[in-house]
Amino acid sequence: MRSRKSDTLAAFLFSMVKLQMESKVFIRNKLKENNIDLTYEMLQVLILLWRRDGVNQQEIAGFLHKDKTSVTYLIDNLSKRGLVLRSENPDDRRNKHITVTPEGLRLKEVVPPLIEEMYDIAGNGISSLLFKEGIELCEKVRSNLLGKKEEKPQD
Repeated sequence: MRSRKSDTLAAFLFSMVKLQMESKVFIRNKLKENNIDLTYEMLQVLILLWRRDGVNQQEIAGFLHKDKTSVTYLIDNLSKRGLVLRSENPDDRRNKHITVTPEGLRLKEVVPPLIEEMYDIAGNGISSLLFKEGIELCEKVRSNLLGKKEEKPQD
């Protein structure tokens, strides 16, 4: 029989999954409303490249927690849309550098306000302190899953 703590943790994790799904749906709908032909995952790649242009596919895979084949598919689709370019890494020809095109940079002006709108709606009536505590809780659960040893709090 599961403990009350296990039931609460299961509900917490399920709630996080639902939140992630709802945020994806929100962003997907906003992209569609603005005639931006991107999936949520392609947008994640672009956001990474806006922050650090010229990263390789392996770094993108690590950031997205996806395998290299999935990332190749995403980059192919972004490239077909004229949003990114692939170039050879002179040190390792198998590993391509991915850079944002001017068209991809243009989206940097359009997309962040859509994301900010989601943050405004989602964060309505919730204090910054509560968000900070939520982040701390999520990081603690993640740390536990990664096997990092920390002091156990008393129940």
